[in-house]
Amino acid sequence: MSVALLLTLAGLALVDSTSIGTLFIPVWLLLAPGTVNARRILVYLGTITLFYFAVGLLLAVGGSRLADVLGGAFDNRPVLWAQLVLGVGLFALSFRYDGKRRPRGGGVLRWRDRATAGDSSTRWLVGLALLAALAEVATMLPYLGAIGLLTTSGVGTAQMVGLLAGYCLVMVLPAVLLLAARLAWPRLVEPVLVRLNAWIVRHSGGMLGWILGIAGFLLARDAVIRLGLLDELVIRL
Repeated sequence: MSVALLLTLAGLALVDSTSIGTLFIPVWLLLAPGTVNARRILVYLGTITLFYFAVGLLLAVGGSRLADVLGGAFDNRPVLWAQLVLGVGLFALSFRYDGKRRPRGGGVLRWRDRATAGDSSTRWLVGLALLAALAEVATMLPYLGAIGLLTTSGVGTAQMVGLLAGYCLVMVLPAVLLLAARLAWPRLVEPVLVRLNAWIVRHSGGMLGWILGIAGFLLARDAVIRLGLLDELVIRL
């Protein structure tokens, strides 16, 4: 298990922590009228964490078995070059979502209304978490990229499970920290949450660009390291 792999996974997890399900909805729950109920918000975050861990485990185990069947084909240079091209392509694509165009916030606003409406019961929060997770799981490129890295990294099953669990915990860590800060310093944190909510709605059009750009950079960086391109460059210099 290399330091580069750990740093890449941590970076991808932090990118995933800015999605609708892992950050936007928790912010809106913290801003909902009435007293903040930490237990219910933790139920929401726990549900979305367990869901992604279960999905990731299924994909990682299936991908690991496929890698074993292919006899390490994913470590071949052509495959690594394809990963590099994919990373560069995602990074280039991110510039199409630079946030300068007028954001189409209708979808984000609907999510906000759904998060702040209802009776906020435990069952409702669990359903909201599952709905958000199902809506995003197919488009969470950093998460899928992280699973791909785990299945081709050569780590054992126990290590893979541990890394995947750690990834999911890091993914919800910013929301947990915001909850803790909201409970400890409500008057100080509430204005920050209001400004964060306004920023989310205003810049929702550019969020996909950031996700694509960072995910592309991390995937390309991993391919460059595994291909040894930096070492070749240093030798030539």
